[in-house]
Amino acid sequence: MRRRLVFLLLSLVATAVVLGLVFAGSPTTLAGGVTIDGIDVGGLEAADARTLLQRRSAALANRPVLFVAGGKRFPIRPVELGVEPDWKAAVASAQRQGDGFGPLRGFKRLDVQVFGADVTPPISVLSGALDYQLGLIAQDVNRPPRNAAVVRRGLKIIVVPARAGQVLDRRAAARTIVHELGSLERTSAHVELPFRTRPPQVRAAALARAARQARIALSAPVRLELGKTRWLIPRAKLAQLLELPAGGRTAIELGGPAAQSWLVKLGKRVEKPARNATFIVHGSHVSVVPAQPGTRLDAIGAADAVLAAALARRPALRVAQLPVEEQPAKLSTDAARAMRIRSIVGSYTTEYGGIANRIHNVQLVAHLVDGALIAPGATFSFNKTTGDRNAAKGFLEAPVIVNGELTTGLGGGVCQVSTTVFNAAFEAGLKITERTNHALYISHYPQGRDATVDYPSVDLKFVNDTGNWLLLRTFVSSSSLSVNLYGSPVQRRVESSTGPLVSHGVPPVKKTVDPTLKPGQKVVDDPGVPALSTSVTRDVYAEDGKLLYHDTWYSLYRAEPKLVRLGPPKHKPKHPPKPATTTTSETTTQPTQ
Repeated sequence: MRRRLVFLLLSLVATAVVLGLVFAGSPTTLAGGVTIDGIDVGGLEAADARTLLQRRSAALANRPVLFVAGGKRFPIRPVELGVEPDWKAAVASAQRQGDGFGPLRGFKRLDVQVFGADVTPPISVLSGALDYQLGLIAQDVNRPPRNAAVVRRGLKIIVVPARAGQVLDRRAAARTIVHELGSLERTSAHVELPFRTRPPQVRAAALARAARQARIALSAPVRLELGKTRWLIPRAKLAQLLELPAGGRTAIELGGPAAQSWLVKLGKRVEKPARNATFIVHGSHVSVVPAQPGTRLDAIGAADAVLAAALARRPALRVAQLPVEEQPAKLSTDAARAMRIRSIVGSYTTEYGGIANRIHNVQLVAHLVDGALIAPGATFSFNKTTGDRNAAKGFLEAPVIVNGELTTGLGGGVCQVSTTVFNAAFEAGLKITERTNHALYISHYPQGRDATVDYPSVDLKFVNDTGNWLLLRTFVSSSSLSVNLYGSPVQRRVESSTGPLVSHGVPPVKKTVDPTLKPGQKVVDDPGVPALSTSVTRDVYAEDGKLLYHDTWYSLYRAEPKLVRLGPPKHKPKHPPKPATTTTSETTTQPTQ
């Protein structure tokens, strides 16, 4: 029995070996049933298989494959992207499907012949060219999602449905393009490229309520009411004021540039500015004119009220009451009375004249300081109160002193006002912290009590040390200016004295040659003024006789040159002339003031 089993086993082995040898074939040929990229290469030598595949691939290198994405067609040739299958590697892989020794190779080849084996070649591609091609396709195919929208056409409201967006799946599309361009099998008329869809954020159903509201809002006019005043907003105007859903919003609003502009105009019609309490002067006494509150439109509340009325179906309810807020005055009546501004505490008047431009400037700057309120303990600054005196404020060219010389400049005449203000504070017994005299002596100002200003460096300042508010008022005519300071009387007594006007040397002489004069003739146009100095002392006493301030102001004025015109020099003769008697004439002229 054992011998029979051994014989049977040996017979089976021998049969298998014989069968393996029968199907083993030549080791130099590819196994039957092997395909590369769908091309049957079974039984071919490796070199022959490579030649076959390369020839087939070369024939397709310039034949485009039609790709379709999003309904658009994109023909692409393998040569454009540098697509090259590695046929050598593919053949080597196919050889491994039926290699081995003797009977083992036969069994492997038998399996391949029965079940088949297809080898896909590795494919190389120019990545830059592929990315560029994908970008072109994406540019044509990609489409953002579109939200549903409520739009107005005239007075008709329409809902535009949403639309899904699409975007090319670049990674999957790249694999598809490379595979199809490298393949030797082209059985389809076109190849679909994959893309992803993007759903919209807002669909038509979400806007149904807003569309209904918009139709109601435009169905009839809206009436505005403020007290006894009525306005009507027609349907066409309501259409301009409504802001329909957009940007993901699903509700209607009354807003946008048109609504904002309308609310601003409406505010100008209904608003009334508040009026501060003011002071009125009766002789030397002061009384308070009560403040008046103003009104301001609540723009947000007005927009809400109009929208609420527009959404009402019943005509009787399509009425919007305009909300207004009371605006208190910055200076209330009680606050003005609490300032205790009752009567005059200091005053001064100066006379002035000059050209029309100078008179204009005096009146203009007097208006700028008029009504200034000075808090207890605060410092009044002339420059801060008036600001820059420039042409934009209306100042004109008039005589001014610049670098010690009288010339023409912008704002001439301003110092008439600063000098008058200084003297009013002087007479009120206030603490004066900054004052500068003019560079030249001006005779029509009180001696030693002039005050020049030059924005922003040279200022006039004094302190309100009375313990109560002060009111500065100016009263100006074409020839005089009065500055009054009003407050609570503190019963100060002011005593002052003025020192002599001292001359220093003689004025310098400024000579010029005038060819219209005779040789040797001299004309004095201006006798000049020597440098001058003076001083003013002031003592201020409280009601109880206590000395509050002892001040002395020293003023030094520059010299003004003597202006002389000379005739041309005489010509000297070649030979000495005979002795003769000559006379030199001198003429003096006075400048016109």
